[in-house]
Amino acid sequence: MHRMLAEDLKVTYTTSAADMDAIHAGFDFALDQVRSRLGREYPIYISQKALRNDQPPIVDLCPMDTSLVLGRFTAATAEQAALAIEAAAGAKKAWGTRTSWQERVAVIRKAASIARRRKFEIAAIMSLEVGKSRLEALGDAEEAADLMEYYALQMEENHGFIKRMGSVSPNEQTTDLLRPFGVFTCIAPFNFPMALASGMSSAALVAGNTVVFKPAQDAPWTGLCLYEVYRDAGVPADVFHFITGKGSVIGDTLWQHPKVDGIVFTGSQETGMRMFRGFSKKWVKPCLMELGGKGPAIIMDSADLDMAAEGVSKSAWGMQNQKCSATSRVYVHRKVAGPFLSKLSARTKAMRIGDPTQRDVFYGPLINEQAVKTWEKAVELARQDGAVLYGGGRLRSGPLAKGWYVEPTIVEAPLSSRLFMEEYFVPILPIGEVDSLDEALAESNKADYGLTAGIFSGRNKEIERFFDEAEFGVLYANRRNGATTGAWPGCQPFTGWKGSGSGGKGGLGPYYVAQFMREQSRTVVAD
Repeated sequence: MHRMLAEDLKVTYTTSAADMDAIHAGFDFALDQVRSRLGREYPIYISQKALRNDQPPIVDLCPMDTSLVLGRFTAATAEQAALAIEAAAGAKKAWGTRTSWQERVAVIRKAASIARRRKFEIAAIMSLEVGKSRLEALGDAEEAADLMEYYALQMEENHGFIKRMGSVSPNEQTTDLLRPFGVFTCIAPFNFPMALASGMSSAALVAGNTVVFKPAQDAPWTGLCLYEVYRDAGVPADVFHFITGKGSVIGDTLWQHPKVDGIVFTGSQETGMRMFRGFSKKWVKPCLMELGGKGPAIIMDSADLDMAAEGVSKSAWGMQNQKCSATSRVYVHRKVAGPFLSKLSARTKAMRIGDPTQRDVFYGPLINEQAVKTWEKAVELARQDGAVLYGGGRLRSGPLAKGWYVEPTIVEAPLSSRLFMEEYFVPILPIGEVDSLDEALAESNKADYGLTAGIFSGRNKEIERFFDEAEFGVLYANRRNGATTGAWPGCQPFTGWKGSGSGGKGGLGPYYVAQFMREQSRTVVAD
C-alpha cells in the first residue's frame, strides 16, 4: 500500500513531501527486489536483438562495496558499434519522415509514464551503481520522466516546428519546418545516469532522429533501464540501440563513423573537445556538448550566513561533488569569512556518511578508484597552497573499508591556487576571501568554465549586478536548497557558457529540441 501511494508522489532533488514514509517504503521495497537480481549477465541490444561476444565483460561493481558485483555487461566491439550505427541509419527515414511528429510525441510520453512508474526500481539500481543518495536517485529518475514529457511538449507547442511563412507573390506559398539530422550518437555520464541520458536521447528521438546510446562505463545497469523504458513504450527496434563497452574500444567508432549525423555528449572537456574538433570533416555536423563546470558561490557581507552555509553545503557535498553544477569554489567577503566557515564546517561535520541506499545518508562514495586518486592529488595541492580546514583523509574503517570513501574536504587557499580554476569532480572545496563584489566576479569569471554560479546577498543591486556580469549559463541567488545545483526541466534551463558547453542553448530549456533538427524552407508556386 505504501509503495502504491509513493508512486503518485513527486520526488525532486529538494523533496519535502507530506508522506516521506511512503516514499522511503517504496524505495526500500524496490531495493530488496533489485538486490535479488545482482550478478546477472547482460547483452547489448542492436535492433532489439540481444548480442554478446567473447570479450571480457564490463564488471559493474558497487562503489560502496567493491566486492559486490552488480552485473556483468557485454563489452561491445567496434564492429558491433558499427552494426548499431548502420541499423540506425537504415531506420532514419521511417522514423524521421514517415512517422508523424504526433506519433513520436505519443511514444515519448508513454516512455515518460513507464519511467515514472518504475522510478523506485530505477533509483535503487542507480543508488547501488553510482553511490547516489536515495532522494537524489529518486529525483534523477523523476527528472528523467519530466524531461521526456517536457521535450514532447516542445514538439506539441511548436506544432512539430512547422510554420507557414509569408509570400512575395500571391501565387506562392512557403512552409518552414525543422527536420531531423538522422543518426545521433548519445554518450551519457555516470553522475546523472538516467536523467541526462533520457534528456539527450528523448530530445533526439522526439525530433525524429534515430539513436545509438552508450551509457557511462560505470553506469551500464541504469542505462539498460532506459533502453527497457523505450522498448516497452514502443520505440521501433531499429530506432534506439543500447551499447555498453569501453570508450577506448568503441568510442572512436561511435563518433567517427561516416553515417553518424550528430553527437550529443556529456563528459570531460578534454574528451568533448577532441570529438568536437574531429567530428566535422566533409561538412559541419551538430555536436551538442555539456563539458563540466567550476561552480562558484559568492558570499557577500550582507548575506544570511545560515542560508549560505546550507546552500553551499548541499551543492558542494551532494553526490560527493561529482556534478558539473556542484559548488566547487567559494568566494566569501573578508568581513564574514570567519563565521561563514564556522557554519559550513559544522554542517559538513554533522553530515552522515555511509551507504547512500540507507534512509538518512546524504554523502556516499566516489565512483571509482581513479576518482579517489584525483581527490588525493587535489588534497596534496591544497596542503601545498593553503590549509585544510576540514577533512583531507581516506575513510577506511568499519563498513566504509570496502568502498571508495573519502572525507569531504574544505580548504582555505589563496586566490592564485589552481584549486579555484581546475575541475576535479571530487569533494574538495577551496574557500577564498575577497574584499568586494568586483573581486568576486572577476575571480569567478577567470575560469574557463561557465555553467552554474550562485550568490548570497541581502542587497538587490548586488544580485542584479551578479546576474548581469557573471559569465555562466545558470545563475542562482539566495538559494538555500542548493547554491549552484538543482535545475529542473521547464524551470531552470541548463546551459554551459565558454568551456562548459556548445550551442549556447542547454537542456531542460525551451530551445533544446530544436538543436536536434535543421531548417528547411519549402516554396510551392501555383499556376
